[in-house]
Amino acid sequence: MNEWNIQSRAHICEACTQPFADKQHYHTILLDEKEVLRRSDICESCWQKTSSGEAASRAGFISHWQGVFEIAPPVVDAIQKETAETLLRKLIEQNDPAHAPAAYILAVMLERKRLLKVKEQIKRDGKRIFVYEHPKTGDIFTIADPDLHLSQLQQVQQDVANLLEHGLSPAASAPAAESESVPPVAEEIPAPTENEVAEGEAVEEVQK
Repeated sequence: MNEWNIQSRAHICEACTQPFADKQHYHTILLDEKEVLRRSDICESCWQKTSSGEAASRAGFISHWQGVFEIAPPVVDAIQKETAETLLRKLIEQNDPAHAPAAYILAVMLERKRLLKVKEQIKRDGKRIFVYEHPKTGDIFTIADPDLHLSQLQQVQQDVANLLEHGLSPAASAPAAESESVPPVAEEIPAPTENEVAEGEAVEEVQK
């Protein structure tokens, strides 16, 4: 199974294939299809007709939640500096296992800032997998817990700060500067503490 994944919110209902209207309520079902976790977006009308009573009995059913479809705003000029969200999307797209710890830290940072919300937590092949949703776009992020040890955390946080400052470029792998200054975005979204990462407190607090 691909442990890193982003799935965008559908623009049409999977059942009736009708386009979603702006501000229209919809239902999302999360399904385990062995190789991937797949989302299924269904309009309110189809949900009431067929899916509401069948969702939990579907093969691979994991979870269900409701959302409100929003038409995306016009695309603006590209962001010059990396943000935690844009960097996380790039790391997931690149799918390099070496960046798994950084992706996990970024997801926790975005959760603390309420830019991502935990929708589900599952176990796959002995690993803890978090399913996050972006409240504004409806995108689903699948992030594996790299099971960081406290001795690794400081270095990973330093790597994240370096990636935020330099991006995914050759400069990103260069040693961190002697200055202890942190890029602006890292100040706006503080990195999680050792206890939050080691014990999963940041995630558990949301689920409570």
